[in-house]
Amino acid sequence: MSDEQGIPAAPSERDLPDHRRMREELLMKIGFEEHRPPSRSRRWGVPLAVATGVTVVSVTAVAVLGGTGEARPSAAPSLSAPAAAPASPSASAPGAGAASPSAKAAASASADPNDFTITAGKLPPIGAGSVARILSSCLGQDAARFHSVLAVRTPVAAPSADGVVIAVNSAGQYAQCQTKGDKGSSMSSPPTFINDRLWSDDRSIEYFDSTMEPTGKRTFLVSGAGHYASGVAKVTISYGDKPAEYPALMADGAFFYASTLTAGTVPDRRYAGPSPYVHAYDASGKEIYDQRKDPRFR
Repeated sequence: MSDEQGIPAAPSERDLPDHRRMREELLMKIGFEEHRPPSRSRRWGVPLAVATGVTVVSVTAVAVLGGTGEARPSAAPSLSAPAAAPASPSASAPGAGAASPSAKAAASASADPNDFTITAGKLPPIGAGSVARILSSCLGQDAARFHSVLAVRTPVAAPSADGVVIAVNSAGQYAQCQTKGDKGSSMSSPPTFINDRLWSDDRSIEYFDSTMEPTGKRTFLVSGAGHYASGVAKVTISYGDKPAEYPALMADGAFFYASTLTAGTVPDRRYAGPSPYVHAYDASGKEIYDQRKDPRFR
């Protein structure tokens, strides 16, 4: 065909077999693809990426205690609480063996968060050479900008930690490094993210990371740290419903606690221990902060 002949006319329109049905099915498929929800990996991609820069802090677990040397409670009531009554018998599931009454009683008692005792032992200091290695492994290149204000071993070693080094830089930024031997690590990412994370309602106490880790059949290492504002001369902690308060180890605006908690019975997997509560006092001995009354923690 030559250019002079021009473009041939389009063929006459004709209906294809099942044209309407095929068109409707195609449109339905396109619409489904456009509105189909993303896969789980895509849906969680952004939150997980954000979460890597945030350390989740349990409000009920963020608290302080410890002491200079061997901490002793400021009040000395009995720290033991009566065990909960045994659970009433219940029918076992088909095919499962029935639990013995003693096993049911133990499970019920272990669920009582106030069935415990506290042992606040000594917090031996960490040597300067070890502190330097701990900060280097914990903070990397930023270690040179920080100096240690608290560096102690815990009364008992836990599987993941046996002490803490809290350091501060010239800008007043704190870093909390948990230790295992001469190596340091941080639950925060980056390690200085603890600054301005969680303040008390009156901004007298700032909460850093704290943990409760099993060390034996009925024993746990409870530890944590924080920052106190000017005007706070003493920081203590009470546990659960018990009135005894234990002094925190304090230095240069930072505080730390570490004690052994012994459950009254063998805990089950759901055992979370008692809720700790922070108290702060001024130089005259007046209590100026009580976490139990803080609206941010109710």
